[in-house]
Amino acid sequence: MAAERVAVIDLGSNSFRLVVFTASDSWWKRTDEIYEAVRIGEGLAATGKLGEEGMARAQATMEVFAHFCAASGLGPDEIDAVATSAIRDASNSPEFLKRAEAASGLRVRVLSHEEEARYGYLAAVNSSTLADGVMLDLGGGSMQLVHVVGRHAQELDSWTLGAVRMSERFLPGDGPAKRKQVRELAEHVGRELERAPWLDRCGSRLVGIGGTVRNLGAAAQRDLGVPEFGVQGYVLARSELDRLIEELAKRTPAERAKMPGIKPSRGDLILAGAVVVQSVMEAGGFEGLEITEAGLREGVFFERHLGGEPPLFDDVRRASVVNMAAQYGMDPPSSPHTAHVVHLALGLFDQLAEAGLHAGDPLERELLWAACLLHDIGMTVDYDDHHKHSRYLILNAGLPGFTPREVALIGQAVRYHRKGIPSLGPFAGLAIDGDAGRLDRMATLLRLAEDLERSRDQLVRDARVATSDGTVRLELDSAGDDRVSRWAAGRETELFARAFDRQLVV
Repeated sequence: MAAERVAVIDLGSNSFRLVVFTASDSWWKRTDEIYEAVRIGEGLAATGKLGEEGMARAQATMEVFAHFCAASGLGPDEIDAVATSAIRDASNSPEFLKRAEAASGLRVRVLSHEEEARYGYLAAVNSSTLADGVMLDLGGGSMQLVHVVGRHAQELDSWTLGAVRMSERFLPGDGPAKRKQVRELAEHVGRELERAPWLDRCGSRLVGIGGTVRNLGAAAQRDLGVPEFGVQGYVLARSELDRLIEELAKRTPAERAKMPGIKPSRGDLILAGAVVVQSVMEAGGFEGLEITEAGLREGVFFERHLGGEPPLFDDVRRASVVNMAAQYGMDPPSSPHTAHVVHLALGLFDQLAEAGLHAGDPLERELLWAACLLHDIGMTVDYDDHHKHSRYLILNAGLPGFTPREVALIGQAVRYHRKGIPSLGPFAGLAIDGDAGRLDRMATLLRLAEDLERSRDQLVRDARVATSDGTVRLELDSAGDDRVSRWAAGRETELFARAFDRQLVV
């Protein structure tokens, strides 16, 4: 099926963002984005109205968005513009929308509190493995919390605790924050959260979305010096957030804007947003905040793309791997070679586990499956060094549902599927005990499977393992002359001995 496009326009209290999604039956991805820090909610808390300067910036940005859509050939049915807290709550928003819609031609849906919370929930649950816990969406004007049970939204609520509103009310001025100001903000949020008595009965899982959350995650990664390739799946520990807040409070807004990981446009907002997040973690007893890079606009897209009620992927981890493979034509329906590499590698994994050569960990098997499915996506860049190109694409496109450590293991297994001795390399800081061995096994089995399928014609239909006296004998079930496959696999004896402490005979 030909790919279809949709532009989702998020008219938020702090920023306006246009995201173009392109999708077919088998894959989807973001293909364009425009962002502008409009600050339409500036001053709203004090006056109850949208200010003239903010409305002028907003209208100008909407006109740019409309021109972009027209130039890109996106018709009215392919544009979904939604407005959130500031435009929803302002007493003069009808007048603004009438004027802005007339000038830009864009029709805007003003989301209710419940709709805004629901789109945030759809974004979080479709980009993480959140099944039971809480979704937090912190914007410029409001904050939404959704209690998730069995991947379904059970309770949801919205508070006017956005980063713009809280900054203007509790942390005005250009100087460092006073302890009293930070304390009063935290106390205010705590009182507001009394409206959610269910918050401390939701378990230990808290997943956050929104620009403030992403910036806090990026700042924590830089501060701790951990290997980073985006904040998808990163867990911001409560202790690290506490430390960040202390550091942010000592600095002026201009100084905060220069901190690594903090966007310059958020320098005056990031502290208030951090205190709001901290208060939620304290009220719910959460020790960490898992960050996803998806946002409200993804929620709007998922509703349109997935269908169903609620519109959810059956398995987020599987869906994200298959989605990436399909984007590059390497999903099993499109690539018999990829499907056969998966078959051979997982077959060897299971047989070697049955023979007692490794523990047969289901998570390790899943990571090997992902590496097999994605090992050749770098071919779309160039054949030369395609193992390195594949790793780059995996790390930088992201795999929602996987932790950074898991993505690094997948990427490194792919990196070594052609040659070289597997190494955790720059990602050693993400590893846990046993990961070096896991990587050795994954890379070895992927490389062996690729060797057996070297002619890319499924000539080697299967491989059987027999063990005796410290030797693993690999017997091939072939449909013809398999000398290329035997030659290729026979070169992996050193690698196999390193991974499984056995001599390999093909």
